[in-house]
Amino acid sequence: MLDRRQLLQYSAALAGSFGTATLAGCAAAPTPAPAAVRPRRTDKLRLLQVGVGGSIAPADRNQLKGHPDVVFTGFCDVDTNALGEVQKQFPDAFTCADFRAAFAQHGRDFDGVVVCVPDHNHAVVMLTALHAGKHVYGQKPLVQQLSEVVAMEQALRARPDLVTQVGNQRMGYTGRQYAVDILRKGLLGKAVEAHVWVDGPPDQGNGYFYYGGLKAPTPPPAHVDWQLWLGCAEDAPHREGLVGLRWRSSWDYGTGQLGDWCTHLLDVLYYAYDLPSPEAVLAHTRWPSDFYHAQQVHAVLSYPGGGSQFARATFPVHYCDKGQRPSRRALGLPPGKFAGTGTLVVCEHGVLYVAPEGQLEVWRDGQPVAWEQLAGLGKMQERNHWHAWVDTIQGKPGAFLQSPFAVAVGMAEAGLLCAKAARFPGQELLWNKQQLVFTNHDEASQTIVRRTYRQGFELPVFPA
Repeated sequence: MLDRRQLLQYSAALAGSFGTATLAGCAAAPTPAPAAVRPRRTDKLRLLQVGVGGSIAPADRNQLKGHPDVVFTGFCDVDTNALGEVQKQFPDAFTCADFRAAFAQHGRDFDGVVVCVPDHNHAVVMLTALHAGKHVYGQKPLVQQLSEVVAMEQALRARPDLVTQVGNQRMGYTGRQYAVDILRKGLLGKAVEAHVWVDGPPDQGNGYFYYGGLKAPTPPPAHVDWQLWLGCAEDAPHREGLVGLRWRSSWDYGTGQLGDWCTHLLDVLYYAYDLPSPEAVLAHTRWPSDFYHAQQVHAVLSYPGGGSQFARATFPVHYCDKGQRPSRRALGLPPGKFAGTGTLVVCEHGVLYVAPEGQLEVWRDGQPVAWEQLAGLGKMQERNHWHAWVDTIQGKPGAFLQSPFAVAVGMAEAGLLCAKAARFPGQELLWNKQQLVFTNHDEASQTIVRRTYRQGFELPVFPA
């Protein structure tokens, strides 16, 4: 965790974006120095992208290439078809299938790395980049294993000069920034509890998830290097649909719906409050996880409460999939229906709801209020979080990171706890991150905290 001096420095940097109140304690590791004190670069930022296909990687690439100070010098992908398509757009860039070769053979040709690979390889690629002294933009949920949360924190402490950003573009919307400002300044009083929910996943089929029984092993597509796709995961046969985005639903390679969306939905809470590591998680589900992550999950995270931010000694956060919304009647709100995905916080003197795209609603005494007129509200502006990462690296005044790894790693920990606890439905697991154990459940400690890494794909080691 940050010491007091580091917390004050970090809080001061963030306060310039969200207002005058601090964010003490919301980060788990030091962030890079504020943009105003970073040396100003005059050359272009040279980027390597690892993982170039699908839908997210092209979106990241298109946003970044639109920045005048960016040039892509390399691309890496295990899919020769995807690599061939991007090479047409960037004929002067180097290409390779194995990310390790990019660092070994072309390490002098890039300054930063954009990571858009399946979840199970997030940590090994990002930590390799940090170990090599590269700035990193990485896709959510940052890591796939609870043990990788601690590994990432160690890396950030060892490389405080590097600029990191997780794929959380929604925090660029002003509505989400205003939600943070309202909650952190206590404009609705102390927080009582939070409800967070995400629509889906579908019961079966679609491009992102698949729940339809375990598929039989089949030969991998000829254009995909299956062993490199597996990366750090244990050797396993190829199964239909995994190489596409359906890996998201699988236990070994994805993080399920809760892991996939945790960064986009829990971010408001982590920026608004001093959220340390959760003390416990309890998950209920109709379908315990097996080869796939569970569905119909209602998980409850318990955080230490009290103090000036929380009304009770424990701050509970309910996190659900399948659009399991809270009862408006129970919350004292007028009749209506919440959207399929959202973040809601119950406070002493009101209720706040914010949608992923920033639509914001506030109620006092069960009646809607014009939140824009709340006294003490700061002034927010829409931000391009891809460009903010580049501007921070370049040392441009006023640059601000929306979700650096130091904050995003806590969101990932929370999402992983909820997704993985669904393997033990109805059993409250008491979590100790420092020791990487559930203190009341040996089986959970042994089976859902870490993985065995294949030889040649072990995580780089940083000083503890």
